[in-house]
Amino acid sequence: MVLRRAAVESPKKVAALVDLVNLPTALREFAGGRSQMSHLSFFLGVWSHIKNNNLQDPTNRNIVNCDEKLNTVLLGRSKVELSELPVLVKLHFPKVFNS
Repeated sequence: MVLRRAAVESPKKVAALVDLVNLPTALREFAGGRSQMSHLSFFLGVWSHIKNNNLQDPTNRNIVNCDEKLNTVLLGRSKVELSELPVLVKLHFPKVFNS
């Protein structure tokens, strides 16, 4: 519902999230060898990795303790706040220019 409404209001922003892009080598390794992936599906993969490996700090659930695999995506940081995740993942994807 939210994605559908966003697609009507700003289709270029939604297209940037769901269009397939070629992944850099570091992200390909994290994505299991896939060469293309959308920004949104890659972010969901990062979140899934965090949940499946129980990487959230038990005392403060807003902090993610990065493992070696997640370090490659999150620029080598050992701890990241949840609010920083989208920004750090976005750095790996090409910029969309408004025309």
